[in-house]
Amino acid sequence: MKFKMPQTLTLLFFLMVAALVATWIIPQGSFETELNEAGREVVIPGSYETSEAFYLSPMNLFTGIPRAFAAAQDIIFFLFIIGGVLAIIRKTGTVDALLGKLLQNLGTRPQVLIFTVIFVFAVASSAMGASGEYIPFVLILVALCRAMNMDALTAVAIVITGYGIGYGTAAFNQYTVVVAQGVADLPTYSGWQFRAGILLPFVMIGAHHVWSYAKHVQLDPTKSLMYGIAAPEGGAPPASYPPLTVKHILILVSFIAALGTAVWGIATLQWYLTELGAAFIILGIVTAIIGRLGPDTAAKEFVLGARDLTETALLVGVARGIALMLEDGQILHTIVHYLSIPLSVVGPELAGVGMMLMQTILNLFVPSGSGQAFVTMPLMAPLGDIVGVSRQIAVLAFLFGDGFANMLVPTNAVLMGILGMAGVPYDRWFRFCFPLLLKILAAAAVVIVLCVWFGYS
Repeated sequence: MKFKMPQTLTLLFFLMVAALVATWIIPQGSFETELNEAGREVVIPGSYETSEAFYLSPMNLFTGIPRAFAAAQDIIFFLFIIGGVLAIIRKTGTVDALLGKLLQNLGTRPQVLIFTVIFVFAVASSAMGASGEYIPFVLILVALCRAMNMDALTAVAIVITGYGIGYGTAAFNQYTVVVAQGVADLPTYSGWQFRAGILLPFVMIGAHHVWSYAKHVQLDPTKSLMYGIAAPEGGAPPASYPPLTVKHILILVSFIAALGTAVWGIATLQWYLTELGAAFIILGIVTAIIGRLGPDTAAKEFVLGARDLTETALLVGVARGIALMLEDGQILHTIVHYLSIPLSVVGPELAGVGMMLMQTILNLFVPSGSGQAFVTMPLMAPLGDIVGVSRQIAVLAFLFGDGFANMLVPTNAVLMGILGMAGVPYDRWFRFCFPLLLKILAAAAVVIVLCVWFGYS
């Protein structure tokens, strides 16, 4: 009997079950913690001890699902808001008019679109940690890619590749760079010139991989990893596009203003998805006024748009449940402890690459970049001192492992949200992204070895 990959929601539930079973097998243990100078709780190196064994009951699996939905509520409700507001914008004809204009300018140069958007998203993630902010662009890119005879997976690849590479080569990302360098006792943003310098080569690797796939799909649609999967309702490109009018331009300006205001607030006022969602609610109201949609019509479109993202919200919630099982079982520190042991007995080059691979693995269990930094950097920084890896390289290894793995791990709520919006099953995404991740990690390993040789600090 031929094996068939389960539906994405089923797959995530099976991973929750596997996480629960892992808590029965892996010993419970923890490091002692202390508050650092910034008032953040970090682990104390060398303090790991096993604790008295206990077992989560199967009931924890089922109570964990609603708890996971509660833990992921910010991104779940943000998805509903985005779906509703984009439906209002689409009702005004703005999206179709914009797509028509883009096709007129880029219809014969899809490679330019792919490289440009990946580069812009990578810069935004590198500079300010943008991730969930890309969700509003997913459906627009899906429609654009389909109109250019590509597929929805290409659109997802453009978004996720830029996001992952930006996080991996982050220059100023406040969620990863600031936290990791603070824990490692390094000056904030130190070494940013080097990290900014390697962004473009990694973008070129990612863009080449995406374009190679998209080109094959354009030439032969049966080569698409999405072949045979029905497009989501309303996902097919229209037969013709309306002209871009003053009304549409005003709505686009409002969209940019809403997103720009939210990004400014994130960078300066510690805003996040709650405030970003508020900005888009205001955008929806402004769009309805400019587009001359009545209140009832706007409300109906909002409900329909939010309804279309119900499956996506479910994926995000269950994905959060995987990490929740591991946290409840208190095995995360045990995994960190045993992964770090081999690094103490190898040379600096292998230790540096090993740190990156360790962070890559741990991203499955701790998808939060800042959370992972608090758990691992107090161990990696002093370990690097012992084996001859500078603390700057230890931070770089953390950024590579955490950032690049964001493109693949199913516990990443942003990834699962984007896949759900585009209607891309996780198994199809895995088949596309795993070779890309291997290419990027191989290039990253070379960078780390060169950094060791040339004394990057």
